[in-house]
Amino acid sequence: QLQLVESGGGLVQPGGSLRLSCAASGFTLDYYAIGWFRQTPGKEREGVSCISSSGGSTNYADSVKGRFTASRDNARNTVYLQMNSLKPEDTAVYYCAADLNECPPSTADFEFWGQGTQVTVSS
Repeated sequence: QLQLVESGGGLVQPGGSLRLSCAASGFTLDYYAIGWFRQTPGKEREGVSCISSSGGSTNYADSVKGRFTASRDNARNTVYLQMNSLKPEDTAVYYCAADLNECPPSTADFEFWGQGTQVTVSS
């Protein structure tokens, strides 16, 4: 069974940090670009970051540039999202998604999705 599993979410104070992980089972991530997305109730899912299959290229939403960093360890079949200087507006369910195309522009283009992990930034 092909599966992505996110972990690492939780409650953190403003200014704090979290590292999300996205682990694959049933397939290797080597050839897949990985996108990170987030969603809050009543809003559309928004793209946060994407990292190419090699890890050589990353892109970020303007709202997280300079604070979030995507990386990958293909040997561990895992991709990470390091989130620093967290703000209350970063509160959301975070998802990772995989696609064989290199960082496709549309959320709908990603083939495999994880179940999401909650990130709450609050004092």
